[in-house]
Amino acid sequence: MIRFACLILITLLTAGAAQGQGQVNDSLDKILSDHWAAANREQIFFRKDPDTFRMNGDLPDVSAQGRKRREEFNSDILKRIAAIDIKGLDQQDQVNLRLFKYERETEAASYKQLDHFYPLHYYSSFSSYFAGAPGNMSFLTQTDYDNYLISLAAYPRYLDQYLVDLRAAISHGHVHYCESFEGYEKTISKHIVENIEESVFYAPLAAIPSSLPKAQRERIVSAGSELIAKRLIPEYRRFHKFFTEEYMANCRKEVGITALKNGQEYYQYLINYHTTTDYTADQIHQLGLSEVARIRTQMNSLISTIGFKGNFNAFVDFLRTDPQFYTDDARDLIEKASYIARKMAAQLPKWFGQLPRNTFDIKSSPGGGAYYVASDGSGTTSGTYFLDTKDLQSQPLYNLEALTFHEAEPGHHFQGSIAMELNVPEFRKTLYHSAYGEGWGLYSERLGKEMGFYQDPYSDFGRLTYEMWRACRLVVDTGMHAKGWSRQKAIDYLANNTALSLADVEGQIDRYITWPAQALSYKIGELKIRELRSMAERELGVDFNIRDFHDQILSNGSLPLALLEELTIEWVQRVKESSGH
Repeated sequence: MIRFACLILITLLTAGAAQGQGQVNDSLDKILSDHWAAANREQIFFRKDPDTFRMNGDLPDVSAQGRKRREEFNSDILKRIAAIDIKGLDQQDQVNLRLFKYERETEAASYKQLDHFYPLHYYSSFSSYFAGAPGNMSFLTQTDYDNYLISLAAYPRYLDQYLVDLRAAISHGHVHYCESFEGYEKTISKHIVENIEESVFYAPLAAIPSSLPKAQRERIVSAGSELIAKRLIPEYRRFHKFFTEEYMANCRKEVGITALKNGQEYYQYLINYHTTTDYTADQIHQLGLSEVARIRTQMNSLISTIGFKGNFNAFVDFLRTDPQFYTDDARDLIEKASYIARKMAAQLPKWFGQLPRNTFDIKSSPGGGAYYVASDGSGTTSGTYFLDTKDLQSQPLYNLEALTFHEAEPGHHFQGSIAMELNVPEFRKTLYHSAYGEGWGLYSERLGKEMGFYQDPYSDFGRLTYEMWRACRLVVDTGMHAKGWSRQKAIDYLANNTALSLADVEGQIDRYITWPAQALSYKIGELKIRELRSMAERELGVDFNIRDFHDQILSNGSLPLALLEELTIEWVQRVKESSGH
């Protein structure tokens, strides 16, 4: 039985005299309300998907003083919830309290760690999230634009605060591995443009609704243009200078984070944070080796079924190089993904009782890579499934079904949209536990097979190579950060066990080096969901209903895995009781 670290399974200690249920509910509601109001003032929401960053007036205070203020507020919240008698709450509020307490305890632990030294990783950074924000926002009113101008004007202060932390990181030796960050400065320099109309920050100014008065449109364009030219571009130039002349001059020579001061403790914290378990690095490594062996057997069986004349490595080389598996047209890739998504949408009612109301778009990703960005919940933005159309060789067609099911439906868009529509406290609607969310995404890839997809054996191999990719992460992440693996050893391991393109393999390894433990969450979360489904099928027998099971997994939004397990067990018991078993 997998052991989990979540303290939510421990009976909550109570303090003070017992209160009436109405008074307790009011008290919990007040605490949740006060916390949510503070989070909105701070514009920092603990454990929220970083890809969903959007501007909203003044930018967050990321200084040491800001962190201290939030730490003290969080400590005060913990004291307040300790006074609540959980027995006086109804069932739903008990879940709310337990989850809220778990989040606040995890947040308290985060202030003791080194997260502020690492606001950059291979795929993104605070500056790239800032640059990507306008593309994820709706600009419909004058207020939207006025807030946008405030955000642009605040960027110099925002950058200053991050540079303070990055210089402190240099002084403590907590910087990224040199080889993994080679060429990273291009993610900064692309925003240093001569013509401001080519800037991503100008796009909202070029599309001001005609419903706004002409004088207001002219004011917004004039003010925004000046901010881009005189603040943003010079600030990106300043950041570029710092990165190339200071940061990279001090980049680290060791691959693993555990080689650094306090690195072992930090890596274990990151494992706990991203997986919501108390697994050790060694346990995860061994689990990964076991999963790799299991999936490799399935892959070899499929190669044999296809009738390919050659070994595994030859087959993978065939997939990586044969033109039939790639498109040379960005629109063609997006159209193929759209077709897959529409075919999936038609099957969803057979497998889910609750369908999300919100929609999603499919677009080219501005910085490369494939990922999903959720709606802001306002009702004016859709979700967006981004595809990498800049490097079409990194986006083979045999992976497209699995990728679409993971990022769109029934994966991230499905899960995230339903969470936003739940009748739960606000903090739960955008909460994002990586093990739950990414575990659901990987489960969704596999579910597509049951739903009748992957009829092309090459696409089915793509599904398996995606699963293998997530299993390999358990091996290479822990290998590099806890077992002394070199970057090249990790590259070779991933390349020899998956059909990912070689360029993508290198990029993935650099991701794991610069974002320790995050990639562990996918396979660990998926295995838990599959374990819970097997348990429910075994316990319920003929009373098991796949639509009801899926609704149960999604019905509480994002959860740490231990609480997901406990609530699913309780659901199984209710079904057994209602059926008379």
